[in-house]
Amino acid sequence: MKHGYTQLTSEERYALSTLRKQGVHQAAIARALGRSPSTISREIRRNSRPSDGHYRPFEADISARVRRSRSRRNQRFSKRDWDLVEAHLRLDWSPEQVSGRFKRDGTLRMSHETIYGRVWADKRRGGTLYTHLCCAAKKRRKRYGSRDRRGCLVGKKRIEERPPGALNRSRVGHLEGDLMHGTATEKPCILTLVDRKTGFVMIGKQNSRTAADTTRRMVALLRRAPRQTRTVTLDNGTEFHS
Repeated sequence: MKHGYTQLTSEERYALSTLRKQGVHQAAIARALGRSPSTISREIRRNSRPSDGHYRPFEADISARVRRSRSRRNQRFSKRDWDLVEAHLRLDWSPEQVSGRFKRDGTLRMSHETIYGRVWADKRRGGTLYTHLCCAAKKRRKRYGSRDRRGCLVGKKRIEERPPGALNRSRVGHLEGDLMHGTATEKPCILTLVDRKTGFVMIGKQNSRTAADTTRRMVALLRRAPRQTRTVTLDNGTEFHS
């Protein structure tokens, strides 16, 4: 059992959700994850949906990160610090440049992601800091609190819906697929299928990363698999949409 409180990882949250759906008691879940019962109880209480009490690991992960970002330990920057940051941003410095220069000079230790968060918060308040970014019209990455539609596919199953044998790697036949390619996406690429329990890997070359080519190559690999395939877990790439 882990000593001292640390927040659950994403993998632990998905395992917790799966075990709860199977009707496993909280004390047994705690033993399975190597956590104290109070940690499991606190996780469920804090991160379950207020409306219906359901625990969804993806939403729990987001709630925990948002709460951490608002904690007291992250409120260590003064108004003077932020004024200095904003002054550099208005000179068209990028957040990476601001963070790097402050770190090099020993002026202030602030990550570029923290600075981006300030920029987008300023924009929501009607500010103009975002206009000084080189890519002002587009955020650098997905921000919490808004829906990401990249890779959406109607009817697909969420990763937490995988059977327990796939989640805990206890049964042979649950595979993970991935497509590897170089910088030129029109060149040939490699499809891999790896058994989560044994590590057995099947590799196939294909001429493009289209959904049609990926499907054909995957079917060919599965037909040659030495054992029965139970599930295949894939990412949200459009090459897997067929």
